[in-house]
Amino acid sequence: MEDHDIVALYWRRDEAALAETERRYGRYCYAIANGILRNGEDARECVNDAFLAAWNAIPPHQPALLSAFLGKITRRLALKKRRDSTAAKRGGGSVSLSLDELAECIPAGQSPEDQLDGAALAELLDAFLETLSPEDRRIFLRRYWYCDSVREIASRCGYSQSKVKMTLKRARDKLRALLEKEDIRL
Repeated sequence: MEDHDIVALYWRRDEAALAETERRYGRYCYAIANGILRNGEDARECVNDAFLAAWNAIPPHQPALLSAFLGKITRRLALKKRRDSTAAKRGGGSVSLSLDELAECIPAGQSPEDQLDGAALAELLDAFLETLSPEDRRIFLRRYWYCDSVREIASRCGYSQSKVKMTLKRARDKLRALLEKEDIRL
């Protein structure tokens, strides 16, 4: 079943949409959640919550790319769950570390003006990713989207950990320069 067929099931409020979503995107969403949470039970709960959120969001939303829509929901929920579970004991871990690394480049928007600039920032990030080589983009996304550790990325890509670290540093530096050029305050 194609994405548009699954979305049509959501629009008809047919519960088969959930089964089809699980069949087609369950492992994908689980990989995202487990990469952030590092706990199989919490990851499964997060995926179920993501599917419920999709059920509640479609309609009115009509996602053009269902995988990206579900991935974004899953990632947001997993990060929230991780933040909530570690609120009392901040520190350590590849997720916290990867987000801290990226925080040096991405402005933290709190004001309404900053929130309105979020769409422009998203477009700029998409354009930035297009400037990276496929290998560098894969490393960047594995680290900052999937929250993989440097060791996991090195193993997955067949690189040394130092090569992964240097690739990430160069990408962050390039992103920082782009944001400064576009006059986005850091």
